[in-house]
Amino acid sequence: MSSASPSERTSLLPNGDRRNFSESDNSFIHRTSLLFKAEGETSHHDSFKFFIFGSWVNILLVFVPLSVISHNLDWDAALRFSFSFLSIVPLASLLGTATDQMSTKLGQTLAGLLNASFGNAVEIIVGIAALMQDQLVIVQNSLLGSILSNILLVLGCSFLAAGIKFKESNFQVTAAQASSSLMTLACITLIIPAAYNSVKPPAETLLSTTPIVTDAERWNGLLIISRGTAILLLGVYVAYLYFQLKSHAYLFQANTENQEEEIPRMNIVAASISLLVVTIITAFCADYLVASIEEFADRYHIPKPFIGLILLPIVGNAAEHVTSIWMALKGQMELTIGICVGSSIQIAAFVVPLLVVIGWISHHELTLFFANFETIAFFASVFLVNTLIQDGKSNYMEGLMLITLYLVIALAFWVS
Repeated sequence: MSSASPSERTSLLPNGDRRNFSESDNSFIHRTSLLFKAEGETSHHDSFKFFIFGSWVNILLVFVPLSVISHNLDWDAALRFSFSFLSIVPLASLLGTATDQMSTKLGQTLAGLLNASFGNAVEIIVGIAALMQDQLVIVQNSLLGSILSNILLVLGCSFLAAGIKFKESNFQVTAAQASSSLMTLACITLIIPAAYNSVKPPAETLLSTTPIVTDAERWNGLLIISRGTAILLLGVYVAYLYFQLKSHAYLFQANTENQEEEIPRMNIVAASISLLVVTIITAFCADYLVASIEEFADRYHIPKPFIGLILLPIVGNAAEHVTSIWMALKGQMELTIGICVGSSIQIAAFVVPLLVVIGWISHHELTLFFANFETIAFFASVFLVNTLIQDGKSNYMEGLMLITLYLVIALAFWVS
């Protein structure tokens, strides 16, 4: 019998025998096993120990079960609001810790994507919780307040802290201007719906010769503008991520000379599990917080815009506040601006449009139409930030200007 031809002996797939498939499977299983065993990394025990006991802020975790108990037993509105409010503080800090620990291991590109996803997790969770409860004003106020607190309060405190330690701080002006330009675009997209609403007066104020525009038609127009703009902004944000992390990444890289390399305190598996668990717990606490706002505000005569624009953002951005000021004191102003302005861009160009789309899908009519006062406050804030960072330098006086504007806006919303 003749031997088989070479073509008959050749497998259909290169290296396609069972032995190679088995070796490949074993290699994958081996790598997965090593990942979960955390060999060469911080142990699971030490990782979770650092995660839970690594900061004094975590003492406030005691308010997490109190928030759950007070909500289910229907305690006084002040207790329910206070417990839920205080429980968000350590949870926001833990989200920041887990994200930071994953960032030290994954590298710059994946770290940037991770920060884009989880950096504003509290805002997204609170926003979705309020949206599902039809608290549309709280959604808008909390998101706008988060932007204002980042670009005015946090950036102002960072400039002030750095200005006290250093006479003048320098940063990469091109990257800062690119980021502030996107903030300006996001600001304009909020002005356009307000302008549309202003030029469409109520039907009863129109002369008989003017075509009647009903409230329903005007609202339908706002929905179309908002949803179309939301989709466009999401596309611009994706392009911005590519610009920041890939095509022009060199513009956003901080000067790393004379800086010690940070040693991870948690392994990847422990950080991932921690991030998932804390996100779920935060979702419940945020839901309890939103549910208690209306009764708390009515009973104790606290303006809801003040709660949404001032209190909630300060709590939700607690981790970013501390990190930004700490980086400024180290002289790393690129990172400071990246945290403050970058976080605001995430909210304005990603979170707000995302919630508009989620509302569209879930039949909750959230729009980009903000009241005139909120829109003007946002525009004035973006204008001042653009003016101050265009020279690539900062000092304590610029920090005082930003903080002053934030306090003026907070005072105005308290009496509104």
